[in-house]
Amino acid sequence: MADWPALDAELAAWRAAGVQPTFWWRDDDVGRPTAALERLLALRDRHDLPLALAAVPADSGHELAEALTGRTGISMLPHGLGHMNHAPETEKKSEFGAHRPLFDLLADVATGWNRLRLLFPETALAVFVPPWNRLAPSLVPRLAAAGLHGLSRFGPRKAKTPSPGVVECNAHLDLVDWHGGRVFAGETASLDALVHHLAGRRTGLVDRDEATGIMSHHLAHDPACWAFLERLFDRLADDRPGHWLSAPEIFNVPA
Repeated sequence: MADWPALDAELAAWRAAGVQPTFWWRDDDVGRPTAALERLLALRDRHDLPLALAAVPADSGHELAEALTGRTGISMLPHGLGHMNHAPETEKKSEFGAHRPLFDLLADVATGWNRLRLLFPETALAVFVPPWNRLAPSLVPRLAAAGLHGLSRFGPRKAKTPSPGVVECNAHLDLVDWHGGRVFAGETASLDALVHHLAGRRTGLVDRDEATGIMSHHLAHDPACWAFLERLFDRLADDRPGHWLSAPEIFNVPA
């Protein structure tokens, strides 16, 4: 079970190997401007970190665009279309699972992306973030046809390019315990996930080149969640043991 000294030890192991770990930060379910979003942006500004906002296109509008005007270090990623569950009750939630015709899935992907890039012409990035981190396998090789050239889910990626013209980089730490009351997953569980992915990269068990992704959900954060992020960002800033990458650096895809 990992703790803060375990994280320090893992970062030291990277330094001893002469390599630098990389990180990135993705926040999901962005929609309308809220006090929680302002708190998230203040956290970003305080630590001067690049932030990828996975925004629900159907919930995003000019109010959100105005709230983000002039903000630096932010990329906007399409988070599905309406974040609506189309899966049967017997299956896990999914907006883009294999429950609907492929044509309908592609149409919704394209609609969401086109709406987001019109709202955020300077910061929208063609990286698809499927709600609940799930999508039909048959959709992946067709994302490029809908104008999407990046993909971000959850867990270690199996390949950097799961299909021609599509780059994948995922999140590996989810701060929220969705089945345990939608509260902070806990310091031990969070550090365990972080250290596990870093160690896997360092030892070659997973793709070393995939940046370790921290996934937050500002609308679901309790005080413990916010406190952990503050402490984590402070910890990773000490002596710059890791390098934070922006979404454009990671995916290198056309806007």
